[in-house]
Amino acid sequence: MTSIKQREDGKWRARYRDAGGREHARHFSRKVDARRWLDEVTAAIVTGQYVDPSAGRVTFRVYAEQWREAQVHRPSSQAHVESLLRRHAYPTLGERPLSSLLPSEIQAWVKRLSVDGPGRKALAPSTIGVLHSIVSSVFKAAVRDRRLVANPCEGTRLPKAPKTRVVPPTTEQVDVVRSGMPKRLKALVSFSAGTGMRPAEVRGLTIDRLDVQEREVLVDRQLVAVRGGRAVFGPPKTEASQRRIPLPQSVVDVLVLHLESYPPGVDGLVFTLDEGTPISRQAMGHLWRPLAKAAGLPERSGPHSLRHYYASLLIRFGESVTTVQARLGHATAAETLDTYSHLWPDSDDRTRDAIDSVLGAPADRLRTRDPR
Repeated sequence: MTSIKQREDGKWRARYRDAGGREHARHFSRKVDARRWLDEVTAAIVTGQYVDPSAGRVTFRVYAEQWREAQVHRPSSQAHVESLLRRHAYPTLGERPLSSLLPSEIQAWVKRLSVDGPGRKALAPSTIGVLHSIVSSVFKAAVRDRRLVANPCEGTRLPKAPKTRVVPPTTEQVDVVRSGMPKRLKALVSFSAGTGMRPAEVRGLTIDRLDVQEREVLVDRQLVAVRGGRAVFGPPKTEASQRRIPLPQSVVDVLVLHLESYPPGVDGLVFTLDEGTPISRQAMGHLWRPLAKAAGLPERSGPHSLRHYYASLLIRFGESVTTVQARLGHATAAETLDTYSHLWPDSDDRTRDAIDSVLGAPADRLRTRDPR
């Protein structure tokens, strides 16, 4: 039901009732504008694109939390999504109604994240990309739920991440980090460098996953979070991440000495803090950053760089792509090559040698002689 009436002040009042019987009205200076608005609303209702104007009044934080709780995410991903929204989205967008957020405001928010500000450092382009993707997913869900007409994240220009090659730390740099660690965590550095396990896999390593006799370690879970001083475990990053890694004797020797001095802690964890509690990602980062700076590692080089060190050693000593892929738990060989192809010996000289070995000949043989 629609109607247009002129008020005493000369304004035109256009109104309609939605499927739920609620009345909606707007006022226009011209009758033609009132008619155009009603026609647009009617068309939206007929085509199924109608959005109740009040549906978008819910705040971004409230709706995003509902969305987050409904997602089927891995435990590690759940924690990551919650942290990104809480730290970087809610302070700016959280209390705004969904329908009030404009594309220009999303663009301004992204730009603000990419530059240093009072009390905060600029986020890496890759982090901004992940965060924007999460926020965009929230708005996409709101569009599907008929709370919004369009996603304000569409068309946002994101900062481009510079293409950089992985630069593994040197053995000397690894030694600097190891020597600066607390005594009970020195073995953690050696173990990480000698197995290539992801930091969360190392922090979640329990004694029952170690087989010292067979010299191998089973990787089938990782530390997702620390709650109330207890470890929260979750599956590895991907299915391919479930693997067995051979332990070098040097790593076995370090582990044996470590376990003699520091028996397994809560939940059988091999590496723990002084209180015997699990090592959270934040606690490890707090310990790591000053040591990485002292070792001259590139900025933002986290414990993950020990994984790069391990990969570089395998490559230096002639291991194949498939072997490196299996040890690191990459889903595909392409992922391994995308990350480390530049570390394999340059093939240019081998290409030249291969062709010369077959086609090469003394210079006088290659001279063309006139048969006439």
